[in-house]
Amino acid sequence: MPKGTNTQTVDTPDYSKVAVIIPCYNEALTIAKVVDDFTRCLPGADVWVYDNNSKDGTGDIARAHGALVRFEPRQGKGNVVRQMFRDLDYDCYLMVDGDDTYPAEAAPSLVAPILDGSADHVVGDRLSNGSYGDENDRAFHGFGNDLVRWLIKVLYGFEYADVMTGYRAMSRAFVKTLPVLSPGFEIETELSINAVDKRWRIVQVPIDYRDRPEGSESKLSTFSDGAKVLGTIASLFKDYKPLGFFSLLALVMLVVGLCLGVPVILEFQATHLVARFPTAILAVAFCGLAALLLSCGLILDTEVKASRRDWELRVYDEYAREQSKPSRWA
Repeated sequence: MPKGTNTQTVDTPDYSKVAVIIPCYNEALTIAKVVDDFTRCLPGADVWVYDNNSKDGTGDIARAHGALVRFEPRQGKGNVVRQMFRDLDYDCYLMVDGDDTYPAEAAPSLVAPILDGSADHVVGDRLSNGSYGDENDRAFHGFGNDLVRWLIKVLYGFEYADVMTGYRAMSRAFVKTLPVLSPGFEIETELSINAVDKRWRIVQVPIDYRDRPEGSESKLSTFSDGAKVLGTIASLFKDYKPLGFFSLLALVMLVVGLCLGVPVILEFQATHLVARFPTAILAVAFCGLAALLLSCGLILDTEVKASRRDWELRVYDEYAREQSKPSRWA
């Protein structure tokens, strides 16, 4: 439960409304330092560790260092984050990994825009200052991040400096109106796309990154988790922008239909005969499929706009509830 009476001085920011949320799986080597560092850098904040079936005593170590610990049996970072968002009720959520790769000293800079009301989603940017490239020697990680950033820029028109970072601060309204669908490491991509699609206020804060200490192993699989991330982008593009998604598919079908049909038409103009009748039927089928896909996009776009209106009202309700409730930290 939140800590007791607020003892912050006038010159010290009030972090009693901040929850540091740390999803963990087998981080016994680093979790003690992570908990200690964030407790020191955000005095008064609650540090929550969700143990995701660790076999090395991660939860016990975190509890011994003052963290509030809960157990989440469903394997996967997305599943853990979903339960954290359901369980915890704070004004600001600071999500960080338990592997000691993100500096706690940057935490005040990340939570400040949330606490002063100028942002809803703050991203800890590891790439702008080059620290990620200097510290991380795992092949294809930088390429994968760049690819995802490029896709989000093309599909959504927003350029993230770092889209795969696990160091983020979020407002209560952002958290409580976000349906987390990702079960695993795709959660960072889902958070990033949701922030852009729903037009939340986004702030990017450059941070220093350090690689895992010797003996600590990453749970991220470059290729399998990378494929899941790309699948998440495609799925969310379909869900959030169905007209664009189905229009692209319709365009592909139309191009195929024209490639098949134009030679048949030219041949008919020259000979007044349809010599390749099966090809003509196939061309008509592809063109018809293109029209059907475009119709699906138009219909689903109407549904998405109606859903977005409902979501906007939910956000208004969330802000009203937050403003009307008595402070638990008074």
